[in-house]
Amino acid sequence: MEELSVKALSLGIGGTCALYLLLLGWASIFGWGTDLVEIISPVYLGYNSTFIGGIIGALWGFVDGAIAGAIIALIYNAVVRKYV
Repeated sequence: MEELSVKALSLGIGGTCALYLLLLGWASIFGWGTDLVEIISPVYLGYNSTFIGGIIGALWGFVDGAIAGAIIALIYNAVVRKYV
């Protein structure tokens, strides 16, 4: 089995999280998903139901998703090297 690319998985998950939070933040301006934005906003400082708030959420989401992607790839690669 081949190893996962840490960089590729980090960018992929980071980009997906960023896009999700951006679109959720912007959709909540029109009343869709406002409850979810209110739940997430204490975790990501500056994230709220505004145009700029969506961009701030996207930045936080990219960083958070990239870190999660790197951790997932590193753990996967360690397990693949050890057990396969």
